[in-house]
Formats: sequence, structure tokens, C-alpha cells
Amino acid sequence: MQTPAMTMLGFAVRRRQLELETLRVQVQFVHFYRAGGQDAAGVIQRALAAALVPYYPLAGRVREVEARKQLVVDCTGEGVLFVEADADVRLEEVEDAGGGGGLRAPFPCMDQLLFDVEGSGGVLSCPLLLVQVTRLLCGGFVFALCLNHTICDAIGISQFLLAVSEHARGLPAPAVQPSWFRELLEARNQPESQRFLTTSWTPCIRRRCQSTSPRGPSTSRPPTSQRSGRASHHHSATHPRHTR
Repeated sequence: MQTPAMTMLGFAVRRRQLELETLRVQVQFVHFYRAGGQDAAGVIQRALAAALVPYYPLAGRVREVEARKQLVVDCTGEGVLFVEADADVRLEEVEDAGGGGGLRAPFPCMDQLLFDVEGSGGVLSCPLLLVQVTRLLCGGFVFALCLNHTICDAIGISQFLLAVSEHARGLPAPAVQPSWFRELLEARNQPESQRFLTTSWTPCIRRRCQSTSPRGPSTSRPPTSQRSGRASHHHSATHPRHTR
């Protein structure tokens, strides 16, 4: 049986320049706390300033290289925006506004819990992080932030917020230090393979039977949603603070 002859197929592919327009957005996060609102704003602002020292790119600004539309981070040390506010509402009222199902997104009063500071809504040449701490009448508070998605993803902002929380608890330094050595990602020469001598052996297997009690299911609080009353705002810039 004859095998049919293969024919060479030739065609042209025209590709557009790669663009990351989908990441040029602002993303918002909100966290609710039932207590600790009296000193929350001052503690968080000081912790932010301390965490921005190792995470200094977050205190800079994103620029665009005009020739290639490539984004770069200008580490200017201008800081992030911090808003301190008071709302005439209790957390229980916010929960009841959700229809009894707890706090669930989308939040109808997000514009109150995360104030739109003039000049902060853009992607280029704008603060990369906006944080607002809102004290509630019940003694709790709301911690909300707006992040420029071009600077980091969810894992990156989680690591940064972990550093902030560690400073807020009084730790001298974050447990996980950021690494800005991008050259570590460059390709390296493959190591030479080595031969290993093996000898025959007879395994000795010992077995032990052990009873393990099952662990009960972990319970977690479902994500919560909100409504807020009137809030008075005061915003400022938080800069990296070096401690001796």
C-alpha cells in the first residue's frame, strides 16, 4: 500500500503587538472588623509607612514608555494615599441592609467606604494604592483599599498586607521579605549530568498501625456586604518610614 505524499503548507501570520490593556485597571478590596476601631487608623497608617520601606515600588508611580507602550515603575517615593473617616452607622445596620444574608458584594455604599480622591483614579502617574480606614459607631471599623493592578496581583497585595499586619502587631520586620532581583529569572547554563554508582540493597519495611481521629469541618465566616451612612473623610499621603 502506498503512503500518500505529504505536501508542504505555506501561509503567513500577521500578529499585532502584545498589549496588556486588560490589566490596566483599579481593583478594590474591603474588610470589616467588629472591634478595634478607636486606634485603627493611627496603627494602620504607621504600619503602612513601615511596610513601604521594603516594598518601596508601591510608593512610586507607573509610567509608560511611549515608543513601546511598555509600563515601567518610577520609584519616586511619593507614597500612597491614606484616608481616615468616621461613619454614623453600626456594623449591624450594614449587615441588615444586605437582607439578612450578611455582608455580600456588590456593596451599595462603596463610594463612602472608599473615597474617590481627586487624581487617584488613573493608572499612569497616580498613586498605586489608596487606603481608607472608617470608624463605625459600634467600635468596629472598615479597612478598604484600591490597588493599581499593574503593580501586583492578588498574591502580591496579600503579601504586602501581611507585612502591614505584622508591623501593626509590633513585629520589627516582616517574616517574608520581598525580592526585587529580577536577574534571578534569567536563563542559566544547564548543569552537567553526573553518573551515580548504585549498589543492590534489600529494603527493610516496618509498619505501624495508628488510629487517627477525623477532624471536624472548619468553619469560616462568609464574605460580607455593606451599606454605610454618611462619612467624613480626611486623606493624606503615607510615605515610607525608615526606623532605626
